Amino acid sequence: MLLVARKGRLAYMLLAASCGAAAAVQAQQLHATITVNRSDSIGFFDPLAALGSTIDGHVSGSTRDIFTPQNVAAMKSANFHPISYRLRTELGMEAWHWNPRGHWSDAAHNQGYWTSDDHAGAPIEVSHGYRLPRRGNTIDQGNGDGYSRLTDGDTASFWKSNPYLDARYTHDGPAEHPQWVIVDMDSDVNVNAIQIRWGVPYPTRYRVQYWPKHNGEEPTGPDDDVENAGWTDFDSAAARSVSNASDANAPITLAKHPVHTRWIRVLMLSSSYTALPASQDPRDSVGFAIREISVGTMANGVFRDITHHSLKAAKQTRTYASSTDPWHRASDRDSDTEQPGIDLMFSSGITRDLPMLTPVGVLYDTPANAAALLRYVRQRHYSVPRLELGEEPDGQFVSPDDFAALYIQAADSLRAAEPDIELGGPSLQDGITKVMMSWKVGTTDQRSWFDHFRGALGAHGHLRDLAFVSFEFYPYDEACTSTAPQLAQVRELMHDIITQFRSDGVHRDVPLLMTEYGYSAFSTKSEMSLPGAILNTEAVAEFLTGGGAGAFFYGTEPSNLDRNPRCNSWGDNTLFLANDSRHIRAKNATYYSARMLTTLWADSAGGPHTLLATSIDPSTGSKHPLSAYSVRRPDGRVAMLIINRSPNQSWTVDLHGIGDTESSRAPALSAWRFSRSEYTWHQNGEKGYAKPNTEPREGPLAAGAKLVLPPYSIFVVRER
Repeated sequence: MLLVARKGRLAYMLLAASCGAAAAVQAQQLHATITVNRSDSIGFFDPLAALGSTIDGHVSGSTRDIFTPQNVAAMKSANFHPISYRLRTELGMEAWHWNPRGHWSDAAHNQGYWTSDDHAGAPIEVSHGYRLPRRGNTIDQGNGDGYSRLTDGDTASFWKSNPYLDARYTHDGPAEHPQWVIVDMDSDVNVNAIQIRWGVPYPTRYRVQYWPKHNGEEPTGPDDDVENAGWTDFDSAAARSVSNASDANAPITLAKHPVHTRWIRVLMLSSSYTALPASQDPRDSVGFAIREISVGTMANGVFRDITHHSLKAAKQTRTYASSTDPWHRASDRDSDTEQPGIDLMFSSGITRDLPMLTPVGVLYDTPANAAALLRYVRQRHYSVPRLELGEEPDGQFVSPDDFAALYIQAADSLRAAEPDIELGGPSLQDGITKVMMSWKVGTTDQRSWFDHFRGALGAHGHLRDLAFVSFEFYPYDEACTSTAPQLAQVRELMHDIITQFRSDGVHRDVPLLMTEYGYSAFSTKSEMSLPGAILNTEAVAEFLTGGGAGAFFYGTEPSNLDRNPRCNSWGDNTLFLANDSRHIRAKNATYYSARMLTTLWADSAGGPHTLLATSIDPSTGSKHPLSAYSVRRPDGRVAMLIINRSPNQSWTVDLHGIGDTESSRAPALSAWRFSRSEYTWHQNGEKGYAKPNTEPREGPLAAGAKLVLPPYSIFVVRER
């Protein structure tokens, strides 16, 4: 029998030569043969460990609305099992007070470096991040509501580098972790002078550099991959010195003739190790500090500042900094965002009493605060066998050597609390980032960011602290463009990421975790429609086929639609469409496709699943619009996941190696279809909706029958 779409319903048609209607349908379709080799196993997984989802921080007050019994039951019904807890504060350049109770290093003034209380007291329902007042980045990867103190126009405020990158804490040589700030003029300008109002500590040696065009081109941002270009010193002096911060505030001439460039970098090489008179914390005297920076031109002894100074990120000249001091005050609490409390995560039932992948802050936190979290979850007897260190450091412009130094200190602190804890990370933004403009210092080394990071861990004898490797998969920042070409790249992108990790030295015995995945980090209608469901499904299946150990869907929580201003497209990575109070209004395409993975293709009860080699003939490689993935479930039955990525072309397929019985007419197979006949998204601004909006349609399928795959469709075919 054949499954075909007719007026939004699933009909069954006998395949017979005399059936003219069926022959007419097939005449318009392309044909392929999908064969599963039942004796060729290519991998293994257990869905109770491999198919998970995430919980993240959200706007203030939302935790109470999200974690109602009704919502928790709905979220669990997708049959994702392990939870990956995401740390939004680390993206927003904030220190995480994972326990509201704790102590400050400067307790008398409620400021300094924070360590949460590790004693089990009243359950923690929510926790918060604290903005860092010594911030040097204009933009962040979280809410984007902060600003740089380098160009804020206030000389009382200042940027300061992370003290934990000093040799006193890293135990490296004093020149191993130079720090820098980059000024982005937004377009090419003429520059031959700079004014740096130094704070304390100040650099005793520093360089001022610019980024030259290479072959007439320049990068568009500090995270751009670069090959042959590099930072160039201005011609008046390769290295400068500061003997006293208060005497070094005058503008200085960098070159006789202006240089036409967009990017200027101040590279700080050695510290004065001085601090403000009232300071009593040794961390105040290490690193570097700048109160304000101005770029411009010098003519006839007159400095012309072309930098925009403002307390608002959108109005100030954009700057980037190599690191940020995690010092903050009680008044710096971010009242707009909150994280679900550690205790709530386990008491709500969302974890199903399974292990929760739990993060600790690295870039904007302290090693002591990380260790306190580990001691706390052990006192509560929570299932936390792994800790993930970091959150998208490659996307935050930090150098891999600097991040490795902070990572090692966090790891040492955690191992002091529990020697055998399994540590890993660093939750890479995409897993394949090459050498960045932001930290390149003239080397021709073109290894990936991760390879540099792993090499730094190895050089310090800390590869044990990379027991698993994590990354995120949001392949399309350009969320406003056509979906079909993007979907055609998913298999190749995932293959390239896994290949990159292997070439970077990640052995197959080291678990690869895709700790977040979704169509895009930006809002788009594709997230709400079939392309989003197809991308998620294919990304997971391809990841598992390539040897991935665990994939965690991002968007478990009910959410309303969010607008992408670049193309007026509304969407979100979420299983459920909800109102502002998080009451679920409708299930999304991602929910239905998730259940196809976790319940129809895999067995939601868990157990060993064997991936089987599956081929498509004729094949056009990774660009073929059809994909198929087969698995032998614990009960011995074979299930096949089939995807048609074409937006307008149906396919007729023959299935071999699945459901063979003595009678070809016997309904040896069950088939489920998810296509436009079951779900179609309608753009309507913030009131967008799906109609029809139904579960995948099920029907019997005889062995040897042909299967019709409508455009943009997902099928699961399983032996009965």
